[in-house]
Amino acid sequence: MSRPPVPPFTEETARIKVQAAEDAWNTCDPDRVASAYTEDSVWRNRGEFLTGRDEIRAFLRRKWDRELQYALRKELWGVLGNRIAVRFQYECHDATGQWWRSYGNEQWEFDESGLMRRREASINDVPVAESERRIFGPRADHEQGVDVLPLR
Repeated sequence: MSRPPVPPFTEETARIKVQAAEDAWNTCDPDRVASAYTEDSVWRNRGEFLTGRDEIRAFLRRKWDRELQYALRKELWGVLGNRIAVRFQYECHDATGQWWRSYGNEQWEFDESGLMRRREASINDVPVAESERRIFGPRADHEQGVDVLPLR
């Protein structure tokens, strides 16, 4: 199975890959998201280590069961061959209604067919008031490819 674009990535094809990942994650569909990873993909997500699509799916189900109204933005940070680095921010609220903004960066490594075989994510969470929110659902078409993540 091929998942274009495939490596080696250019800046343009890496941006396409990053937007596709953002779009998939914003569906909050564990099956759709997990299909972008190799069967034996390895992850580090914060302090959790996962191997394979089944563990990835289970992780994503748990994640979106507790991270309500999840909305994500990713930006390309760097690209080299079969590797892409991104920074991201997402917002969600928990069952108590507390809103959170999560800041992070990821390093991705892809196989020759364009599936991700390794993902390392470092993420920090900051509580925010609902009035401080700035990420509302999937990115509008006119915002695609635009770097818009302020530091604060």
